[in-house]
Amino acid sequence: MSDDTPSATSQRHWTLWALLAVLWTGAVTAGLATLAAYDNAPGTAASAPPRWPAPSRLALDRDRPTLVMLAHPRCTCTRASVGELAELMARAPQRPKAYVVFVKPGRVAASRAWERTDLWDRAAAIPDVTVIRDDDGHEAALFGAETSGQTFLYAPGGDLLFSGGTTGARGHPGDNAGRATLLALLRHEIGSRRTTPVFGCSLFAPGDRALDSPAHETTHAHPHAN
Repeated sequence: MSDDTPSATSQRHWTLWALLAVLWTGAVTAGLATLAAYDNAPGTAASAPPRWPAPSRLALDRDRPTLVMLAHPRCTCTRASVGELAELMARAPQRPKAYVVFVKPGRVAASRAWERTDLWDRAAAIPDVTVIRDDDGHEAALFGAETSGQTFLYAPGGDLLFSGGTTGARGHPGDNAGRATLLALLRHEIGSRRTTPVFGCSLFAPGDRALDSPAHETTHAHPHAN
């Protein structure tokens, strides 16, 4: 004859459900912690040249600062970086000459539209921004960029003013140290070189590094928009 009573069976069921709830809560908490750690982990910082790289096919403006953002066209995190660039260009008292340079690895050279994503279109829609295709990551290598969203600001004389990101976490727009620092530099409120973390995907997978004879495709977006 079984010793189980309705109350004992109910107690076991309650204990089982309580255990499952604890395990589920722990799994969710661990997952959220992992996601938060990923969002807040910066990418590899650039080895930024202190002077404008002479071999670059981008033009250094001699009358105003020049901004260069390196980007991977398929990095979803970089949507926030491009959005922050749009905000920066709207707020700057004098817009810098600005480039968004999209890396296109040689392994996808046969795909003509590989880099023409919505991210390309968003960048091209920003007034006074020139969008560049960077075959084999040649420009990225010259500027020492490793992470999508990496941004540089150079003075008209060619000195590096800023190297870093324009978001405070991966894929998260909003007020952040990078955008604030760039605005302060463009407003001449600070004059010394500044760096901030950059958050985004890696620009390069194995085999994606620059080759010797890169070519570029340029799109000029709203060159005289106000």
